[in-house]
Amino acid sequence: MEIGILSVIIFLPMIVSFTLLILPFGVYVTKVVSFSISLVVLFLALSIYSDFQPIGTMQFREFFPWIKSYGIHYSLGIDGFSLTILMLIAIIIPCAYLMLWDGDEPKSYWASMLLIQSGICGTLFSLDLILFYFFWEAMLLPVFMIIGLFGSGNRIYSTLKVTVYTMFGSLFMFVCILYLGVSYYYEFGVWSFELSDIVNITSIRDGYRVFLFVGFMLAFAIKIPLFPFHTWLLETYSNAPTGGVFIFSSIMAKLGVYGILRFVLPIFPDIFVLSAPYFVGIGVFGLIYFGIAAIMQYNIKKMFAYSSASHLGFIVAGVFSLNMYGMSGSVFLIVAHAMATGGLFLLVGVMERNMGIKAISALGGIAKKAPFFTVYFAIMMFCIVGLPSTNGFVSELLIILGIFKFNYIVGIVSTLTVLVAASFMLWMFQRAILQDSDNDVSKMVDLGKKEILALFPLSVLIFVMGIYPDWFLAKIEPTIQHYLFDILKVGM
Repeated sequence: MEIGILSVIIFLPMIVSFTLLILPFGVYVTKVVSFSISLVVLFLALSIYSDFQPIGTMQFREFFPWIKSYGIHYSLGIDGFSLTILMLIAIIIPCAYLMLWDGDEPKSYWASMLLIQSGICGTLFSLDLILFYFFWEAMLLPVFMIIGLFGSGNRIYSTLKVTVYTMFGSLFMFVCILYLGVSYYYEFGVWSFELSDIVNITSIRDGYRVFLFVGFMLAFAIKIPLFPFHTWLLETYSNAPTGGVFIFSSIMAKLGVYGILRFVLPIFPDIFVLSAPYFVGIGVFGLIYFGIAAIMQYNIKKMFAYSSASHLGFIVAGVFSLNMYGMSGSVFLIVAHAMATGGLFLLVGVMERNMGIKAISALGGIAKKAPFFTVYFAIMMFCIVGLPSTNGFVSELLIILGIFKFNYIVGIVSTLTVLVAASFMLWMFQRAILQDSDNDVSKMVDLGKKEILALFPLSVLIFVMGIYPDWFLAKIEPTIQHYLFDILKVGM
């Protein structure tokens, strides 16, 4: 078996993580090695990006029989969707390491971050359903350890709640994967869990297909989270440490959307089209519901948690709009939202480290104490609000156009409700950061050199992607055309 570049990206952080845990290295060495490995992954991802051809099909394929007698294969590959998320992971994780550098976390925390990166990349590249499920579960274990060991407040309860939720959805999906494998065996006489084989199954009756569709969607809806599977959100985001919240909001939630595009869409194209109006409605409802919930929060961390869920509902609505505008905007917003929300949670982590988490009403005057903090906070916030020239504006515009094309009444509603995010984010920024107050914020310290460096690439990309979106959409659109024309057969 020849080891390809995708396998290196998956297993290099994993091997280094176990090595760091076993050998008697200190925290500083662990930080340096972890950051260095993240840069190596970034270099490899850039190499893939430069060689990637915008042709809409899988590239950089790796295939090896794993459990041959049952048709389980080590099968990897990427297309425009997975390439986009790979680049996102490769860029934001080194930035997160620099932002977390001055914390007092032990080396097991940093080793867990490397394991999470391996699990995420394995999930992203897998084209065999059993292999996908393996990595889908593997990436959760170090996240739960980070929350349970290094979180705050009622962290044990939060860990158990999110564990039960995700395991329930994942086991449902696992049953559906096994059913698909057995169905393929009875129809074709051989075992296979390869995605390219599973899509050829025709023997499953419509009622069972709906059940399987629901099983997959349940697992991904919990991960996103979609309404009403969001009740784990507030406690987890509130009690998780900065690194855990960053991973959940910036990457893992986006993998729920990725799972819909990678597996649900090609395996159940007919049901995907028929259910599109319902999920567009659920997505727009989530945009409104979570936006209103964010307005009602007095804690800045909880506000951002609901804000993140609101935009994820918007992303799902774009995915199910069944046209080029909506799908392109959703993939673009995955990147824009991850950069902005991840940056904001990292900045809130700086605030928490200096002052503890306070109510918004207890803040104010931070702009004078921390000008660099304020500038970066404003850039991330403007991206979420959708300020023109940011990638948030491009992605929201494309999704709105896609929803308008799908249904103009829902398009009008989604346009008006986007203003909800702008209202509560600008209000929060004015109240907590800009406005002078008598509150004690004397412990707030401005960003250091490493933190300024960490957020600089994200800030630049927010504007570059907003001003020159075609540079990035060119890699995505052939894959979307393939999905719309060849699989869903709905056109643009």
